[in-house]
Amino acid sequence: MTQRRNAQDAADLGVQGPNDGQNTKHEDLQRDRELPDGQTLTTDQGVAIADNQNSLRAGTRGPTLLEDFILREKITHFDHERIPERVVHARGSAAHGVFELYEPMSEYTSAGFLQDPAVKTPVFVRFSTVAGSRGSLDTARDARGFAVKFYTQEGVFDIVGNNIPVFFIQDAIKFPDLIHAVKPEPHNEIPQAASAHDTFWDFVWLTPESMHMIMWVMSDRAIPRSYRMMEGFGVNSYRLVNAEGRAHLVKFHWKPLLGVHSLAWTESLRLGGYDADFHRRDLWDAIASGAYPEWELGVQLIPEREQLDYEFDPLDATKLVPEEVIPVRRIGKLTLNRNPDNFFAETEQVAFDVGNLVPGIDFSNDPLLQGRAFSYVDTQLIRLGGPNFHELPINRSVAPVHNDQRDGFMRHTINTGRTSYQPNSLGGGCPFQAGKMPAGFRSYAERIDGQKIRQRSASFRDHFSQATLFWNSQSDAEKAHIVLAFQFELGKVETMHVRERVVDLLTNVDMELAKRVAAGIGVTVDSNAAAMKRLQEGWEKFGVTSVPGERHKSSIERSDALSMVNTIKDTVKTRKVAILATNGVDGQQLAAMKTALTEAGAVPELVSPVPLVQASDGTELKTDKTLLTTGSVVFDAVYVPGGKESAKSLQQDGDALHFVNEAFKHCKAIGATGEGVDLLLASSIVAPGTNGTNPEQRLKKLNGIVAEREPKDLGTVAKQFIKAVAQDRAWDRQMTTVAVPVPA
Repeated sequence: MTQRRNAQDAADLGVQGPNDGQNTKHEDLQRDRELPDGQTLTTDQGVAIADNQNSLRAGTRGPTLLEDFILREKITHFDHERIPERVVHARGSAAHGVFELYEPMSEYTSAGFLQDPAVKTPVFVRFSTVAGSRGSLDTARDARGFAVKFYTQEGVFDIVGNNIPVFFIQDAIKFPDLIHAVKPEPHNEIPQAASAHDTFWDFVWLTPESMHMIMWVMSDRAIPRSYRMMEGFGVNSYRLVNAEGRAHLVKFHWKPLLGVHSLAWTESLRLGGYDADFHRRDLWDAIASGAYPEWELGVQLIPEREQLDYEFDPLDATKLVPEEVIPVRRIGKLTLNRNPDNFFAETEQVAFDVGNLVPGIDFSNDPLLQGRAFSYVDTQLIRLGGPNFHELPINRSVAPVHNDQRDGFMRHTINTGRTSYQPNSLGGGCPFQAGKMPAGFRSYAERIDGQKIRQRSASFRDHFSQATLFWNSQSDAEKAHIVLAFQFELGKVETMHVRERVVDLLTNVDMELAKRVAAGIGVTVDSNAAAMKRLQEGWEKFGVTSVPGERHKSSIERSDALSMVNTIKDTVKTRKVAILATNGVDGQQLAAMKTALTEAGAVPELVSPVPLVQASDGTELKTDKTLLTTGSVVFDAVYVPGGKESAKSLQQDGDALHFVNEAFKHCKAIGATGEGVDLLLASSIVAPGTNGTNPEQRLKKLNGIVAEREPKDLGTVAKQFIKAVAQDRAWDRQMTTVAVPVPA
């Protein structure tokens, strides 16, 4: 009976099971054992669970309640699934630094480190991928963790966020489901550090609240050029509370001073082979060379009484606050200036926690944030061996620690005295509770009036309008990349109905997007009405409760802040430029360009087929990397100097030609002088001219290409090339090759 029922369920969705009609008796029995009739979700104690999609809270927008044993059991089990590696954010890199405030923030918060611009607050920052293990690649398509630990004089404060301002889910009770879906599939532990597989996208179509985050993850934001060139976000809404007890909701932002830049998808795939540690090495090398990464801390502030005055709910972690609605106010600067001394003792043992708060900063009722507050400490208990992980040097507060906590695994502090309880007289009453002077931490006095309920606010049910805003805000090139990302990911999905339902979801974002994605994965698109009917039938069938509600009409059609096209493009600092040359190179041209790039803050490296290059004037130049050990994907731009013998040899070297062609394919700046221009002409960059067209003239007209056969002033050519490098990419060169036509 069970087999017939499951087969009918699959047929209803158009799913063809493996070996249909050919299952052995053993396989039938095994399936019956795995899927018994009337299977009901229960706790570990066998108690049936009526709602596994919503945590228990006081009112639909109220705080999550500690008595929610279902939430605690589910997250506790999840937190302890991996030891000692982190369950998520396992692969990371970190650095020490300082935070400097621009202006006092006493109007909004009593937090001490946000009062005096003269105070430098020590910080430790850890960047990470989310889904992969410690042994995975840096350049996988994934959200990136951006966690900042402030060692303030009032205690430790952590902003534990990502490089994307929103998240997949609204309620922390669904976090184990999300990670189980995106992690390698449990039956074969495949694929590693990748979302391009069936279980993840099955979760997505059954979790429509994830649609906004999915748009970000399918964009180039999920493959940053470096940790130094990505934004950071607190994701959740916190509260800032001033000395008078007045509160504002706050969203935290980290804005990189080098701008926000990305990798091309095929570039990130190749980088995984050339250097699996590309991002970690980049951060380490930049700090070691004195090119300290910098971000400005920005805040978006919403008065407590105004939080429901907008077309989005600031307590919903799947929504952002558009900068056109509430501008980001930049209040300070973060500088990373020291690499760790020991990776394990610092980067691996650092313990972040959204519950590490200081007076003047408090939780909001964001249900994702409140669930995270339980999860972080619970995870550290097993990962770091017990309740004393705060005593590890990297986690230790610079503020004095006095409490009655004693003993436990890995205890470092040797406490004296006979009292470890409150109140006491034998110890003179110490340690005393903080009174008004100095002020201790006091929770914001929020009035709560609501029923205990497993239900979300109606203001959380608009799952698509901000996903549409994100799509509308992208440039044509960025849209093309999003389409290709969906096609790649869904093209890896073997279950056809999962592909179809995800495309159905996309019709709620944009019909053009849905059609372009469908065209590459063998799916047809009819209408949004038909798509929603199929989705609703599936959601009802599989018990989805977070179904979309009324869509809000956005007051803005596009946001410049959501497109990387509008990022900083006026610097080449720390950009790596390959100087491609071999024996017989014009040493004067090479030296002039190298000097100009270095003075501008770029990092030029000589790349050659040989380990030692003999210039035409007899000078010997040591090669930084050979064509055997590197590729164009490691660099941000390529320069080919003149020299008859060098140019001739490179034209006959397939690796050199591929180096140039690949750099062009990835829309990078390419410069050439003298006979170096001949290498560009010998490549596939410019097809042979027709109807009398001069290939060299066509070459010069290409965006991002600087080619001068007879440079009269090497300094002027260098300035032109540096300007092209600062533009990051000439994405318009790619449009003719990556744009996917929309079916009629």
